[in-house]
Amino acid sequence: METGSPDDTGTAGTAGAAHAADRAGPAAVPAREEPVWTGLPPGLLHMRRLLLVVWLGLLTLAGGVLPALFLAPVWSALALLPLALLAWGWVMLGRNWRSWRYAERADDLLIDRGVLWREETVVPYGRMQLVEVTSGPVERHFGLASVQLHTAAAATDATIPGLDPAEAERLRDRLTELGEARSAGL
Repeated sequence: METGSPDDTGTAGTAGAAHAADRAGPAAVPAREEPVWTGLPPGLLHMRRLLLVVWLGLLTLAGGVLPALFLAPVWSALALLPLALLAWGWVMLGRNWRSWRYAERADDLLIDRGVLWREETVVPYGRMQLVEVTSGPVERHFGLASVQLHTAAAATDATIPGLDPAEAERLRDRLTELGEARSAGL
């Protein structure tokens, strides 16, 4: 057996473990817990898919039905392109919606998103200058709101779209409270 292997019952194993602890020193950082991720509500997906159907439905009518009426029936094949875009967009919107998530940690907020190009934004609470809750007319119709985080560096500004308005307000209040507490020492 090797000296210091897990099966070794001699003192060399304990000395090896003690030596490893000495090398790590008192400043050894404990392992961080995995953050608790929260996904976006399904209302955002429903809203985006409805908008996709409305806009591509109008494009299908304009691109397929009108030329078929005024030119020749063969031109109705132009309606296949917007229908193919609709099917592709439907799937892509679902993948994009599933990729969005956020996590509140002790010192910062994590926002993770992206399908092909993953992007994770870390916003320290002490760096936040402004937290806004916005909701446009379509979002209000679907009962959704977005939280926008502004920091001194424009590169770390972040948005969490499609939240329930109560959750958006709770998140705004919590982030504002944590931001004020963290920046008080600056």
